[in-house]
Amino acid sequence: MIPFKDWLLSYSLLTLALFAGLVTFFLTAVGSSGSLFLNRVNPKIFSVSLGFSGGIMIAASFWSLLNPAIEVAKLHYEITFLPITLGFIIGVVLLRGIDLLIPHLHMASPTQDQEGPKIPLRKGILILLAITIHNIPEGLALGVAYGSVEESRELLISAINLTLGIGLQNIPEGLALSLALRQTGINRAESFLLGALSAVVEPIFSLLGVGGTLIVKALLPYALSLAAGAMIFVTIEELLPEAQKYGNSDLASIGFGLGFLTMMILDTSLG
Repeated sequence: MIPFKDWLLSYSLLTLALFAGLVTFFLTAVGSSGSLFLNRVNPKIFSVSLGFSGGIMIAASFWSLLNPAIEVAKLHYEITFLPITLGFIIGVVLLRGIDLLIPHLHMASPTQDQEGPKIPLRKGILILLAITIHNIPEGLALGVAYGSVEESRELLISAINLTLGIGLQNIPEGLALSLALRQTGINRAESFLLGALSAVVEPIFSLLGVGGTLIVKALLPYALSLAAGAMIFVTIEELLPEAQKYGNSDLASIGFGLGFLTMMILDTSLG
């Protein structure tokens, strides 16, 4: 029989993971609400903001996911790097597989650059699918981060920092998506709604992530590094190229540096 305190901790972590996913979902909706008031934003702003998002994602992948994965692996594995390496590779392969299986189009790309199966869909739907794919590893990362707290209570701050970082970068991402949908002819209300719904996968995968790590505790270092690999893949494959496509690679680089420093400060000052 599961001790009451262990059951209570598991229940609390499930609740925290769900709440974290809902927070990041809400902040995506906050950004997406910009489509209700704006028709477009200076592309330079998008270069900075998407670069900023990329910086947060890369920094969070290390400080909030890979670093805890290494610490947990040290406690349970003689060859520390093995579960970290395997998990990271699986995360990259998983996201690449999703890329190949689901039709999608990145925000600043022309329609002919559609990726995945060449299924004829509206440009707005293809863009929406691209961002939804992007949000899956974020939700998973939140879940496994809160699942790691069962291993060490000290990792709770790291999970909270990850929530803050992902939530913060979801605001400009939600705005960019909703305005990209507006440019495809979708009306203001639908652009806002679709932009917000792109992040509905975050609380769902947050619950899946925390549930999986709580049920099979030995998976924790694999799951943490898997989430990190998936987030880094998305950043390199999508966010940073998109930031540069808006017309100013220097501003995208500055935004990246600001995002990286922001996440680093969060983890070093609050962690």
